[in-house]
Amino acid sequence: MDLFAPISRHLIAPAWAAWEGSDYLRHFHRLKRSQFDAPEVVRTRQLEQLQNIVAHAYGTVPYYRRLLDDAGLRPDDIRSFDDFQNVPLLTKQHLRDHFDDLLSDQFRGQKLHLKKTSGSTGVPVRVMLDDAGMQFKRACTLRSDEWSGWRLGQRTAKVWGNPEYRQLGWRGRMRNRLLDRADYLDTLKMTDADFAEFTHRLRRSQPGLIFGHAHSVYLLAAFVKRHGPAGIRPRGIICTAMVLHDWQRRVIEEVFACRVTNRYGCEEVSLIAGECEHHRGLHVNADGLYAEVLANGRPAQPGEAGAVVVTDLVNRAMPILRYKIGDVAAWSPSRCPCGRGLPVLERLDGRESDYITTAAGELISGISLTENFAMQVPGVAQMQIVQETRTRFVFRIVRAERFDERLLARLVSERFGPTAEFEVEFVDAIPQEPSGKYRFCISRVPVTM
Repeated sequence: MDLFAPISRHLIAPAWAAWEGSDYLRHFHRLKRSQFDAPEVVRTRQLEQLQNIVAHAYGTVPYYRRLLDDAGLRPDDIRSFDDFQNVPLLTKQHLRDHFDDLLSDQFRGQKLHLKKTSGSTGVPVRVMLDDAGMQFKRACTLRSDEWSGWRLGQRTAKVWGNPEYRQLGWRGRMRNRLLDRADYLDTLKMTDADFAEFTHRLRRSQPGLIFGHAHSVYLLAAFVKRHGPAGIRPRGIICTAMVLHDWQRRVIEEVFACRVTNRYGCEEVSLIAGECEHHRGLHVNADGLYAEVLANGRPAQPGEAGAVVVTDLVNRAMPILRYKIGDVAAWSPSRCPCGRGLPVLERLDGRESDYITTAAGELISGISLTENFAMQVPGVAQMQIVQETRTRFVFRIVRAERFDERLLARLVSERFGPTAEFEVEFVDAIPQEPSGKYRFCISRVPVTM
């Protein structure tokens, strides 16, 4: 029994929030109530938020002022969701090319939070987020976390790369020990020995939640199924960052005797959608964003696959309107029996990253490599990693200024081992897959466990 969990939840969490000056817990308690509002109430609230963020963007963001003027639109023209479809789409290329002009004049010179990702494309994207928006998003994520069965204050096991708390000194270590209570298996280095040590720690600690990349959590479950120890029994499991396949879900649930909660999000707007306890689709985070699914530019019908387009309703420092992420999803034709009024995605298609298998037998998550490899090489506008064998790699690179091949060689040796060899193919562009997705990491080496 986790006797410290109530202390962390009821004493440490509020005290830490007060010390930080954060109101995320206040948002969290309100969001727990409002999630059961009727769908029409949710949509009315969303339309008002849309109108507010459009007016803010037009009044304070140079990019949107020009964009809406060129489209012949004014904020008062947005009277319905249909009207909002007249706002031109935003892409990752727009975010890169117009970063300065996308920043709100109200927030210039203020302390903001940088969100930086290359996602599945290998192309760096930066977004600035104000603190009020970040705390609200934190509350939305916490609400979604608890749909899994886990509760704030309970231990967590994270199968994730580059733990953030290690970069925050003593404060980060103390926060992790008392509040986050997370034990990490770093996906940048996963050997049988690492799996064995991690699983034995989990057997002793019995975390309330296992959280991680979908395929990484599957590999953890596959190791436990093959080698043990048995008896790891979390209250919740959350898989994210990759497509969660049914065959992976079955293995994870069999090994840990716990239902898997699938989650969908991206660094630019944070949480997008997640499963509730009924696992009948993914509830959209309608309090934090407005989601569209477009098929050939028009709103998709329920069950029809289309491009995911999101609008961030809370980031006022850098408003993100009608952002085409590059993922494909479909709306559910029915309402979830849980009673929540949040819209539901029936399924999410695409978004898969391959794993690198090193000569030493280590597995490295492709998702982890975007931040911890590709984005560390200067002069790279876009990169695709192709692993031909355990020791041979091809890097397809769209070159920018000041590309440093010597640094690339050093990182290859550090990440993939001293025997790793590579060649660089400079290209004008990295083509999309037939699905419309880019693949950042392609491995031709089978993953075995």
